[in-house]
Amino acid sequence: MLLYIILAIVMFGLLIAVHEFGHFFTAKLLGVRVNEFSIGMGPKLFSRQKGETLYSLRALPIGGFCAMEGEDGDSKDPRSFSAKSWWRKLIILAAGSFMNFLAGLLIVLLLFIQTAAFRAPVITGFLDGFPLQGEEGLMVGDEILRIDGHRVLLYSDVPLYLSRTNGTMDLTIRRNGAVMTLRSFPLAPQEYEYNGQKALMFGLNFERLDEATPGLRLRNALYQSVNSVRMVWMSLGDLFTGAVGLRDMSGPIGIVTVIGQVGAQSRTAGEAAYNVLSLLSFIAINLAVMNLLPIPALDGGRIFFLAVNGIYTLLTRRRLNPKYEGYINAVCMLGLFALMAVVAVNDVVRLVA
Repeated sequence: MLLYIILAIVMFGLLIAVHEFGHFFTAKLLGVRVNEFSIGMGPKLFSRQKGETLYSLRALPIGGFCAMEGEDGDSKDPRSFSAKSWWRKLIILAAGSFMNFLAGLLIVLLLFIQTAAFRAPVITGFLDGFPLQGEEGLMVGDEILRIDGHRVLLYSDVPLYLSRTNGTMDLTIRRNGAVMTLRSFPLAPQEYEYNGQKALMFGLNFERLDEATPGLRLRNALYQSVNSVRMVWMSLGDLFTGAVGLRDMSGPIGIVTVIGQVGAQSRTAGEAAYNVLSLLSFIAINLAVMNLLPIPALDGGRIFFLAVNGIYTLLTRRRLNPKYEGYINAVCMLGLFALMAVVAVNDVVRLVA
């Protein structure tokens, strides 16, 4: 368990490094002066000055930063972040999330290299007693395309979106090449006998396997990454609607703990590596999405202020004073740290329990 926890901390630090490298690389590429590039927060463990940039490694593996000249205010340096055009700023701000998404995609693609076949969202049969077979219902060979408007990209989308319905749904299928939608279709879980046991199930079988060609591996890796984005949005929606609460959120402590548990509970080293990397890919894409939310102190908040400043300049021919953005970012950063503290306490309580 301890080995996997240490591995999780290292991997979490690598995801942060990848994110900050995105900012660093694009800043250098677009002519912005970078004063410091740091992995980790808190006291310095190691630092080295190379050219105009100080490279440092800090004690706490919970963050990192790419400190650009003029990032939080005006600077007279023509190579400062504040002096650059809006499109350069946008690229630099979005580059961190792009690198996290790319890292997640590459991890999934790596995992799919050993996959021989992918299960298709095509109905191959029904459990005994399934009541909705026939021309007006479902038939063998039907391909599930959408469930309540949600596009089915992979087979795993079928049980996910079926489980989030209230027993009736709009089901879009492809049958004999024709696309049709079954409106208010009453597909609800009921008790079936399967492998000698009774359980609540939807009564559908999906046993068609498609050979994993290089093109299908690449497409499904992209689909899996897109699904991770959808899962994050779904979780945020559940948070705002009250379906889940603050106690269900996890921070670095919880994430590291879960990774350690996933690795320790796997039966073999190969299974552990697969499970940990799968979780790591989701975390990487989670970081990409969360950092683009329009919340001050995050990259998405900076992009939001960039858009607001552009509209203000277009209407008034004047720029907003950067100090106001700095004040808002500082206040929201304190709020973010407070939220992280609450989430960390929840993580510790769950860990002890």
